[in-house]
Amino acid sequence: MNTDFDLKNIIRPTIQALKPYSSARDEFQGVTDNMVFLDANENPFENGVNRYPDPQQGKLKSVLSEIKSIPTKNILLGNGSDEVLDLIYRAFCEPNKDNVIILPPTYGMYEVLANLNAIAIKKVNLDADFQPKVETILESADSNSKLLFICSPNNPSGNSFSSKSIEELVSKFKGIVVIDEAYIDFSKAVSWISKLGNYPNLIVTQTLSKAYAMAGIRLGICYASAEIISVLNTIKPPYNINELTQKKAIELLEIKDLASNQIKDILKEREIMVSELATIDYVSKIYPSDANFVLVKVDDANKRYNQLIKKGIVIRNRTTQPGCENTLRLTVGTSEENRILINALTDLSGF
Repeated sequence: MNTDFDLKNIIRPTIQALKPYSSARDEFQGVTDNMVFLDANENPFENGVNRYPDPQQGKLKSVLSEIKSIPTKNILLGNGSDEVLDLIYRAFCEPNKDNVIILPPTYGMYEVLANLNAIAIKKVNLDADFQPKVETILESADSNSKLLFICSPNNPSGNSFSSKSIEELVSKFKGIVVIDEAYIDFSKAVSWISKLGNYPNLIVTQTLSKAYAMAGIRLGICYASAEIISVLNTIKPPYNINELTQKKAIELLEIKDLASNQIKDILKEREIMVSELATIDYVSKIYPSDANFVLVKVDDANKRYNQLIKKGIVIRNRTTQPGCENTLRLTVGTSEENRILINALTDLSGF
């Protein structure tokens, strides 16, 4: 438990004083059946998308609430996780004053959003095993360190962080800890949303882009205390999740076992991929993965990347990231796509 945390000390003063925009759909909260809506200056001719979407995404949040066993008051939805992260920056970080801590190698948008919001960045690189250096992280924090970003399972390394390390950081960091769980569904680790009641300074972000196969609809999810969710709702755009996204998400989420079966297939294919990669002579290391991708160390990442491009295969070259020299990140595809990749990698042996 983090007993030193007081949300009032973290929120930007301008946000505390802000009166949120109230849309037409926010103001009317009654039963919608058989009502004539002439309040939002909408085109009245029905085509399925002529009306503004539900600004609070009530039906979709109810579906997620049932799946994740968490109240809807603890859920905020964003136009992709990137919007969620941007809202967090804008709510809690004062431009040209505050700073955030990130743990490279990690998801690049943390740094991009910090720069966009004029927030200083403190970097504490992960250790050789891609685990957080807890003491160094805590020592680097100062009174203006408002956010600490933890990506677990981590992108691009693929591993989960030690639960003991994360617990110590959440307990001792005086700002807000954001745990990015974009890949949690591929891991055996328990999601930190189960600990929200213990840590008032904890935000957990997830997505429908990976395990739920909905990258194209751009839907990110934020789980936090009702108090933090209320702050973020104050500044989010009124209709940030469009009608088509809400309907498609509900449709796919309600298909029984769809996601779980796909996750099982991906994990099976990941195991096969790892086994095959171990037979390739220029692959010197295969990093443990709790995600839907595998990071491998090769003899020359730039060379191998370009060779695969010529064979019509696009992967990710991560060699410029801290601790990732000569590494390639390979997403687990279908069995056919993985076979094509392994055959291509094998053909390159000796070249």
